[in-house]
Order: sequence, then structure tokens, then C-alpha cells
Amino acid sequence: MNNISIADILKLPVQERIRLVELIWDSVAAVPEALEISPELKTELEARLAEFEANPEAGYSWEQVKSCLNDGSWRSV
Repeated sequence: MNNISIADILKLPVQERIRLVELIWDSVAAVPEALEISPELKTELEARLAEFEANPEAGYSWEQVKSCLNDGSWRSV
């Protein structure tokens, strides 16, 4: 295996560093069973899913979220 230091990585152009992060993320996402979540987080996620399933119209649409992100209004929420 090639050894590469953090300093070497930081010397790479931004686009190459982004590609490296994408490759690392894809390798992590390929084995989701390897990620452990705490019982507390699992309980919270299950509660949020149940809340959504009980009232799927609550919350914001993707278009509303994008609009808030684009215009910066999310900062005042």
C-alpha cells in the first residue's frame, strides 16, 4: 500500500482532494453495516421516521429548502 501523508494530500489541487473525499465516502457507503449507531441515535431516528409517517405533509418541500439555502433565509429560522 502506498503511504501518503496528510501534508501530501493537502498539497493536491482542490479538485483532486474533492475526488479523494468522494472515493473515500463511496468506500464507506458501500458497507453501511460497518457503521454502528448508538441506541440513543437509533431511538431518535425511529421517532423521527414515525413522526414523518404520521404526518408526511408537515415540514418543508425540497423546493422550499433549496430556496432558503439559496437566499440565506435559513439563517433566521
